[in-house]
Amino acid sequence: MSDRRSFYSEGTGPEAVVLDSDPPSPADPHQLLRVIADMKRRLLLVSNSTLHGGGYLDHCQTQIQDFFGKDVKRVLFVPYALHDRDSYTKTARDKFRTLGYNVDSIHEASDPVDAVRKAEGIFIGGGNTFRLLKSLYDNKVVTEIRRRVLEDGVPYMGSSAGTNVATISISTTNDMPIVYPPSFSAIGLVPFNINPHYLDPDPNSRHMGETREQRIRQYHEEPDTPCVLGLKEGSMLRVEGHRATLLGTTKARLFSRGQTSVEYDPGSDLSFLLTDAH
Repeated sequence: MSDRRSFYSEGTGPEAVVLDSDPPSPADPHQLLRVIADMKRRLLLVSNSTLHGGGYLDHCQTQIQDFFGKDVKRVLFVPYALHDRDSYTKTARDKFRTLGYNVDSIHEASDPVDAVRKAEGIFIGGGNTFRLLKSLYDNKVVTEIRRRVLEDGVPYMGSSAGTNVATISISTTNDMPIVYPPSFSAIGLVPFNINPHYLDPDPNSRHMGETREQRIRQYHEEPDTPCVLGLKEGSMLRVEGHRATLLGTTKARLFSRGQTSVEYDPGSDLSFLLTDAH
């Protein structure tokens, strides 16, 4: 239970320090999972922002409109994963405008925490996961985002790095640690990890370096590590309360410690991940 315990209780090491504020920590992890399952969370966790042959968010725009619906008028965008936040915000703002939504960027707000408190919907974009998580902690919005999503039911969309930080930890990101966040523990909206941009090994490739599968298996060599859902390009996970469904045009692969990996087709019911993270 190292990843999950380090997030919800005190401990040592890079995944055990939560400077924002420490959330309540139920003694029984199964009780924790039941509590999370009963929350009002609504999540759209996308593997990638751009798919070959299309523009920014083109491949998931139908799912975005269905997810945010007509009740949400303004979406709070979090561009912390990229260095040029102004340019990134313009890209997101222009795209969401074509979908019928106005975008406010958290980096333009005088008080980031207050911006989260007022948000009708939240979208955290991709880039470098370490930079993103460090900025979330630096601006003290980790706890507030978690509260708004799990308690208030504010819809949360993540793409790539934004999907990584929605999970238990960023330990299974593909990114380089260009900065060092105070903790690897992430927002914790689901009780497992995700590996966006997952690639299956290519049997015809002459590349002799580590595959993504090998890296995830190395992660699972550590004790009590949660399962990892490898989202391939074009896939996304939609969570509504205690239900999770794989959407998109490509498959996903689930890795569990000590078990054979399992591949799932689009449309698969993955709700069991919300109550059985191992």
